[in-house]
Amino acid sequence: MTVHFIGAGPGAPDLITLRGRDLIAACPVCLYAGSLVPAALLQHCPNGARIVNTAPLSLDEIMAEIATAHAAGQDVARLHSGDLSVWSAMGEQLRRLRAMGIPYDVTPGVPAFAAAAATLGTELTLPGVAQSLVLTRTSGRASAMPEGETLANFAATGATLAIHLSVHVLERVVAELTPHYGTDCPAAVVWRASWPDQRVVKATLATLEAATEGERGRTALILVGPTLGAEEFGESRLYAGDYDRRFRPVGTAPRFPEGTE
Repeated sequence: MTVHFIGAGPGAPDLITLRGRDLIAACPVCLYAGSLVPAALLQHCPNGARIVNTAPLSLDEIMAEIATAHAAGQDVARLHSGDLSVWSAMGEQLRRLRAMGIPYDVTPGVPAFAAAAATLGTELTLPGVAQSLVLTRTSGRASAMPEGETLANFAATGATLAIHLSVHVLERVVAELTPHYGTDCPAAVVWRASWPDQRVVKATLATLEAATEGERGRTALILVGPTLGAEEFGESRLYAGDYDRRFRPVGTAPRFPEGTE
């Protein structure tokens, strides 16, 4: 028996890995976060599967469901939205599974920031503009931010910021970022990226609050950084015709002669 933690993607039911889909189809028990995981994914469950929406359950109740499946020798598909490596509450479940001696594995999923970037049709790292992406959030009731992990500190690096779970405090986000990026810095808010009711607002830090007035909601991602609107940037050397690389040796004395590893 194994508990398969599966990243269910950002919302569109076809944005799930083949591995994730096949694991869902093979598990007689499916626990899913119903507030964020699309119901269409449950169509992959086998006939007669026990399907449990964990949104109203406590951690103890979730673990009790897993323990029951373990006692019956039934594999469990545990679905979380996006990718499990960030803000999924997977870590506390894995800790308990280790203590209980229950096997598990993890299948990654498409994260929300990637779906939002795809919607915007933008690369979040551009040569000479930004080569780092910071995934962060503001403090909330469920989890406080550690000291030092502030928007101002991250903004000081000039990196592209993907700010989750924070659209309800957009005014504070803008106020903390503007001194570092400037009022003209491109910004965007993407609600429910890849869902049928997805919404997008593109603006600058100076205009973002007005542009989103009346459309705040909660399930949204804020993206800020100069890469969002950049047209003037260098091209990567990777594909330059004179760039000597292992898979395309160039010149009379290439660094990696053809036929070498």
